[in-house]
Amino acid sequence: MDILNDISIAAPEVLLIGVALVGVLLGAAFKQGFNGLSRLMGGLALAGAAVLSASQSTTDTATAFNELYKVTPFLAIAKTVSYGVAAIALLVAGRYLHRENMNKFEYTLLVLFGSAGMGFMLSANNLMTLYMGIEMLSLSSYVLAAFNRDSRRSAEAGLKYFVLGALASGLLLFGSSLVYGFTGHTGFEQIAGAEQSIGLTFGLVLILIALAFKASAAPFHVWTPDVYEGAPTPVVTFFATAPKLAAVAVLANIMFTVFGVYEDSWMLIIAIVSAASMLVGALGGLAQNNIKRLLAYSSIGNVGYALMAVASGEVNGSSAVLIYMTVYVLTTLGLFGIVLAMRRRDGQVEDISDLNGLSTVRPGLAVAMTVLIFSVAGIPPMAGFLGKWVIFEAALKSELYWLVGVGVIASVASLGYYLRIIWAMWAKQSDDEALQSADGMVTVTIYGATFLAMPVLVIWFGWLSNVVGTAAAAG
Repeated sequence: MDILNDISIAAPEVLLIGVALVGVLLGAAFKQGFNGLSRLMGGLALAGAAVLSASQSTTDTATAFNELYKVTPFLAIAKTVSYGVAAIALLVAGRYLHRENMNKFEYTLLVLFGSAGMGFMLSANNLMTLYMGIEMLSLSSYVLAAFNRDSRRSAEAGLKYFVLGALASGLLLFGSSLVYGFTGHTGFEQIAGAEQSIGLTFGLVLILIALAFKASAAPFHVWTPDVYEGAPTPVVTFFATAPKLAAVAVLANIMFTVFGVYEDSWMLIIAIVSAASMLVGALGGLAQNNIKRLLAYSSIGNVGYALMAVASGEVNGSSAVLIYMTVYVLTTLGLFGIVLAMRRRDGQVEDISDLNGLSTVRPGLAVAMTVLIFSVAGIPPMAGFLGKWVIFEAALKSELYWLVGVGVIASVASLGYYLRIIWAMWAKQSDDEALQSADGMVTVTIYGATFLAMPVLVIWFGWLSNVVGTAAAAG
């Protein structure tokens, strides 16, 4: 009966893996005939996993598989949002995959296995489980980045991601071995109770570097712009949302719960990484003309803001980091939906100059992008401003005044490239070539994200703050 109880606790990941394995069999049996159905099946599986995770957010902490796996209300909410946005990212990919001759059932299976890896990574209660989850997500991501086999850019993106990802995995293993060697344990509770030593500190730093790579925090961000530019747009939509939130949440969870007793050893490190990420994201994006590269630098900067909450410590920052990342990934989902929708007869639109006069060609799309850009830039009264307010408040409570100053400077500097997009859409002349219409799912995603990013979110934001705050307090 213990195994049944364990399976029920890990039900979201069991569902994803089960559906993915069934998908392997169906794909082998029906081949190309399974391509379209696979996305629907995968989307439903991810939505089901999100519902199962949401049901766990109101229950007590539970462990499974000899305490290798753990679910807390905080982690359950992180998984709910991750699975939900992953489902949307998968469903909006349909027309693009069909148009680019990439409509293969393997795409869905890779997203499912990668999402299951996200879940195991978040619920890891042991260094071995953490490594298994990260590698399950990473291996799927490497293949997804290079999924367009006819594109040299896609192959290059996959290779760069694989090489640098392998380095990060090696650092994670090396750090884990140091932690095990100096504590004699791989379980998180036992590590948290171990005596501090120089070897344990070195292991902590190496693990932190590996997790910072997965979150694309500076100075471990070098893969991000190239992968975002070269990988297929639906893949980048997935990368920029679900795994991003999962990586930041797992970094916060490990710092707070596993190494919380060693706060003095890592808080300054996290604060420096946060400041570097905000500045790199703000300044690096100024020279970009490709929208996907620009959004890559935007994501680096926004991870920096999230890490500001981590640097604030568990008491002040645990709820702030999850609130901010939830708002960010929903906004980012809408932005990449617009990138997916921007296609002309001669191909996909990716340069900022291609947005010239969008307000006259597609006014609805221009309004949506304006709202989403203002939100991700943190301009009031949009949702992103409320997210940054929570982050800055947490840092001020922890007396990280210098870090708040860096955040304000980075926010102002990043307006340089955000306003370039607004200027192109509203102030420049159109080339009179209309964009092709987007499919229904992409349109719903764009305007749904826009609605949530507008001031009406103030009502929803209060509910989100209460839910996340209660979950963070419960563990």
